[in-house]
Amino acid sequence: MASTVSDRPGYGQLLRTPGAWTFLLPGFAARQPFAMLTIGIVLLVQHTTGSYGSAGAVAAVSGVSMALFAPQTGKLADRFGQRAVLLPGVLVHGASVGALTALALADAPIWALCLAAVPTGASIPQIGPMVRARWAAVLGAAPGREASPLMSTAAAFESVTDEFTFVIGPVIATALCTGVHPAAGLIAEAALTLVGGLFFAAQRATQPSVRDAGTTGSPRHASALSVPGVRVLAVAFLGIGAVFGGMQVSLTAFAEEIGRPGSNGVLYGIFAAGNMLAGIACGAIAWKSGPRRRLIAGYAALTLTASGLWAVHSVPLLAALGLLVGLCIAPALISGYTLVEALVPASARTEAFTWLTGAVALGQAAAVTVAGQLADAHGASTGFLVPLVGTVLALVTLLALRSRLVPRPSGRAVARGLGHRGPVTVD
Repeated sequence: MASTVSDRPGYGQLLRTPGAWTFLLPGFAARQPFAMLTIGIVLLVQHTTGSYGSAGAVAAVSGVSMALFAPQTGKLADRFGQRAVLLPGVLVHGASVGALTALALADAPIWALCLAAVPTGASIPQIGPMVRARWAAVLGAAPGREASPLMSTAAAFESVTDEFTFVIGPVIATALCTGVHPAAGLIAEAALTLVGGLFFAAQRATQPSVRDAGTTGSPRHASALSVPGVRVLAVAFLGIGAVFGGMQVSLTAFAEEIGRPGSNGVLYGIFAAGNMLAGIACGAIAWKSGPRRRLIAGYAALTLTASGLWAVHSVPLLAALGLLVGLCIAPALISGYTLVEALVPASARTEAFTWLTGAVALGQAAAVTVAGQLADAHGASTGFLVPLVGTVLALVTLLALRSRLVPRPSGRAVARGLGHRGPVTVD
């Protein structure tokens, strides 16, 4: 069945929206922590301890903490406004990263590093969902109001921006840690969070009011997890996190194993470039199939490409296969975020986005832990099994529970009001 969304306005028209650049630029800087933090922790702790397992464990604690606290941050932003959440959040995050970095450089025990990783992960600002909410505010989208045709373009643009974040963040962190100092990646991450977050919070003109954020005048949900489709997507997004975490650790271990540590940044950059290119294409294409079908197809392709990683032992072949894996990530991510707009009422949408972001972080945390242990015990190649297992489990979940990814009639009405020009077709 063909999608009902067609003739979508272009990116150029979207970016000419008054006030858009005032939150896009600081928002891009402030959303880097999610992409930089894990690899920054892994590279620093591995340098100070000599163990990928220990590095993965510390990164995992940070990721789990982020996954648990992210939805609560979304709820608070909906209730009290973004500025009230961001200002204390970025200050706590900067201080927490500083403490974690100092402890690692002082050769503190692993339990101390894990303890410091809890507030580090919990305080990561949820900029992506907040930017999506600002697009809705500046474009005048609200339940019961005629939707701006640019809302669909904004949703695609944000998904592409997420892909750019996953491209730029880890590459910058890796380059700083390997070329400047092992702690440079985390220091840069904290600085970007602080500066970008404060500038983002200062843009009051585009900040959604509490009313616009969905606390009044729209249906209330106790939690976005009350929507069955969100629970399915959250499980599926664990697989995306497994790819990111498994690739970060395994590529680093592979480069060290072959005696070419500098190739780590190149390999990850190629993987990330595939992700970025596919994200740009997905945002520009007028799709004939619905997001549910694209989501399942994307995970099937991701599983297929990830299945050969563990058997590759040459840099050129690993680069080529990493590029293919990266190309398959964006369709799955973008399709999942697109489904949220159709499945979740406006009153819980910010929280829903944070659940998906948290699921990626949780999957990444588990992946860096397991991949690190496997790399320490059996070599870098076994770490590449982690992305494969994660995507297989996610694909099985999607196939078994795909019927829950169809919006209810009430969900269609809300989604129409927020950003669609008619009933949403998901398949």
